[in-house]
Amino acid sequence: MSDVPTGTEGAADETGVPRGAKADPDHAGWYSWGDFPRSSFAAATGRLLFKPDGNGRGVCRMFPTEDHINPGGSIHGGAVMSFIDMAMFAGGLCAGMEPGHFVTLDLTTHFVARGRPGIPLDAHVDLVRQTRGHAFLQGVVRQDGEACYSFSGTLKRVSPGTRQPR
Repeated sequence: MSDVPTGTEGAADETGVPRGAKADPDHAGWYSWGDFPRSSFAAATGRLLFKPDGNGRGVCRMFPTEDHINPGGSIHGGAVMSFIDMAMFAGGLCAGMEPGHFVTLDLTTHFVARGRPGIPLDAHVDLVRQTRGHAFLQGVVRQDGEACYSFSGTLKRVSPGTRQPR
């Protein structure tokens, strides 16, 4: 489950930038919601940047470090999938996804090349379709212009007060 930061309502302004986002001072043209709380799972991904990329598209950026690698020296698959999950939300909003509270219903990822630490990962997110209850997204994660991972996923709209079964 992923939440848009408090007060954003999950909507984007007229430029496609999600509400509550601020221009990143270190990366011209990119936006963020700031740092995630240190105690949150999302904080392990590191700083998440995003920007609109035309009609129905958004781009999200992660900065993988040595903390994100597996024993073989590649970016760990769990770190990649966490980033893609977050990119579906932020990139979906940049792409024009309607406001609301969503959870990930499914996410399929293809690992087509090894990601390396020290070089940004850019998730190019396409909003394929949105219905009243679901958003369907797909995309490619690139590093230095090379496709490393492809993905598709579905987000399900839920009521913020809905309790999940135990």
